[in-house]
Amino acid sequence: MKHSENIYLIGLMGAGKTTIGRQLARALELPFYDSDKAIEESTGVDIATIFEFEGEEGFRNREQKMIQQLTELKGIVLATGGGAVLREQNRKLLQSHGFVVYLYCSIDKIVERTKRDNHRPLLQTEDPYARVTQLFSEREALYQECADFEVDTGDLQSKAVIKAILKAYEGITD
Repeated sequence: MKHSENIYLIGLMGAGKTTIGRQLARALELPFYDSDKAIEESTGVDIATIFEFEGEEGFRNREQKMIQQLTELKGIVLATGGGAVLREQNRKLLQSHGFVVYLYCSIDKIVERTKRDNHRPLLQTEDPYARVTQLFSEREALYQECADFEVDTGDLQSKAVIKAILKAYEGITD
């Protein structure tokens, strides 16, 4: 593990990156960023609209530019989009500029957490469970390769997740 001023959260949608990220940033008194929200703010439209007009490739191009910008900042907590690890350049940027935490939980839990969310373009399908399973199988090895630390957010309360991350993070910053 490495010394870092930044903490980056990776994992599938619904794993808790934004929720945990906000609480972690508060605990560390650092600014919090969400790469998807930053893209929405910079474009003036939501992610679903970007997917609709530019497709996933267009979105991934925007995401890569945003990850580049955000990893240049110092002393932040960043929640990435679930697919940020798909591009090697993003993985390299995250790994070289911060402490990367992979938040994971069961597919059942992710489907439960995201079932009422109609702002997730990749889940607008007849069978969200099959789609989440597919995304997990495509991305899990990339999450694990990129991560300095992994924590299961499925059964732990947010406070316990934060405590585990802080313990691991402080272990490398001491």
